Amino acid sequence: MRADAPLAGLVLAGGRSRRMQVDKATLAFAGESQLARAMRLVAAHTTRAYVSVRPDQREEAERARWPQVEDRLVDVGPAAGILAAQEALPDHSWLVVAVDLPLLDAATLAALVAARDPAAPATAYRASGDGLPEPLCAIWEPSSHAPLASFVAGGRSCPRKFLLSHGAKLVTLATPDALANVNTPDDYAAAIAAARPGSAR
Repeated sequence: MRADAPLAGLVLAGGRSRRMQVDKATLAFAGESQLARAMRLVAAHTTRAYVSVRPDQREEAERARWPQVEDRLVDVGPAAGILAAQEALPDHSWLVVAVDLPLLDAATLAALVAARDPAAPATAYRASGDGLPEPLCAIWEPSSHAPLASFVAGGRSCPRKFLLSHGAKLVTLATPDALANVNTPDDYAAAIAAARPGSAR
């Protein structure tokens, strides 16, 4: 009988935050940075948790607090972080979460972990708006590594398109805005408003 691979955690924090104009990992949300919050949520479901960084980010104060996985590919986006993690611990599956999901909660991650299908290359939520896979709150199995590496080597870097074409298990999202990401100051303000007690969320 095949044993499921142990589950490690990866918070993707290697972006340049150009539209936000402030490092999204350091933005405060509910009393802690977005990176600290994401790491706390991910660590609750994994054997060990890491932050994904570009080489030039290793010494930044917020990222230096955590174990790191360094990107090896340039200008590939989130796929670089996923591939680097898979290469660092090839016998592990990876619970991958983007740093800019301030409304992500423990229940949403717990439901994803409970729905995990290790026989699929990945288990991911369907985005509430368009029903497409959400690769940045997903569990990536070891079996996804070789095809993802080939996908990227072929000049394609969109992890959503990879999941669409490689048979990922898709899970219905119970809380529609749990995976709302923040890319601009207006997004950030809206997330803070949505998290206030008594909001419509």
